[in-house]
Amino acid sequence: MTAAPELRDWTASFARRTQTLGGGEITAILSLAGATDVITFSGGFPDPATFPAGILGEIAGQLLARDVAVALQYSPTEGLPGLRDYVAGRMESHQGRRPAERELMITSGGIDCMELVAKSIVDPGDAVVVEAPSYLGAIMAFRSYEADLHGVPMDDDGMRVDVLEGLLAAGLRPKLLYTIPDHQNPTGLSLSPHRRAALVELARRYRFLILEDVAYRELGFDAVAPQSLWSAAPDVVIQAGTFSKTFFPGVRLGWAAGPAEVIGQLVTAKQNSDQCSGALGQRMLEEYGRGGHLDRQLVASRGLYARRGELMGKALQAHMPEGATWTSPRGGFFTWVTAPDGVDTVALSPAASARKVAYVPGRPFYPGDGGASQMRLAYSRVADELIDEGARRLGDLVRIALEGK
Repeated sequence: MTAAPELRDWTASFARRTQTLGGGEITAILSLAGATDVITFSGGFPDPATFPAGILGEIAGQLLARDVAVALQYSPTEGLPGLRDYVAGRMESHQGRRPAERELMITSGGIDCMELVAKSIVDPGDAVVVEAPSYLGAIMAFRSYEADLHGVPMDDDGMRVDVLEGLLAAGLRPKLLYTIPDHQNPTGLSLSPHRRAALVELARRYRFLILEDVAYRELGFDAVAPQSLWSAAPDVVIQAGTFSKTFFPGVRLGWAAGPAEVIGQLVTAKQNSDQCSGALGQRMLEEYGRGGHLDRQLVASRGLYARRGELMGKALQAHMPEGATWTSPRGGFFTWVTAPDGVDTVALSPAASARKVAYVPGRPFYPGDGGASQMRLAYSRVADELIDEGARRLGDLVRIALEGK
């Protein structure tokens, strides 16, 4: 009789960098994507009501009938020429500048751009600056390449560029700075025009690249956005865009625009990862956009999210206990809540699950300490009639936590 082989603990073989990756937070958020029995403020998901299923069915049928050799084939790593031309034209009309041929590539969503930038730019130990708090997916991408992360605090006008200037004057030398200047994830706040200009000046003076994430730029409730960092300073800015919030996330499409030599390196990096973005999705997006459908849908999407943002603010005002504060975004998907001192939003999570309401605790959004009493609430996919009830459940939980102090 053959003895059973000894089981091996493969975790001992994992790379050192996996010990700091995290990732459980995003897994937990995505696990609730199809939940129907929970009022979930956790995921930054677009509302399916904005998905253009009927039009896309027609477009897909036409492509399969007359363009199958392109739509179902591998695409060039930098993206199909037609979609790159469409995106470049859209950037010109919306941001006032058109990227040159070698200054633009198509990515598999915004997070792909962040991963490609980190892979191409960041060596172990390199300093990378992020907002504090910042998008947790970006923090994970930079940590996966062993960056030395530094957080810069925020206020109602976005990242405190004056604090950054002090850190630079004291000797900090980042290779890269990551920012979401428009309707930031997780706070919903935007970087003021004055600070945008100051940030660009610092990047040129101290010679670091800015990675500008514009995931929510076209979802401002006022429909007018300040000048993008990339259009103001294409020599020091890489813009990471995504269509996941404005088209639909199932195709995972975005773009990277920046200095030609940087984009060239990102193309090489993509060849060594997923090779190219899906051609069928690229062709569908191009046809959808050129037909004017995207611009029309954005009008409806802004109205939907503006209404829910307003309902969220009113519900928090009605149900949060005294001492709690929250942001009042003018676009995007998120409100950032700070509970009174002593409330631990991580410890509160099991009680929230028991009451069938979900949020994301604040800690994962910081590169270091911070966020213990904070939570991110996404109102984008919560039905209008459930927002008040969800806020009531959260307010009751915070109130109970305060009473138990």
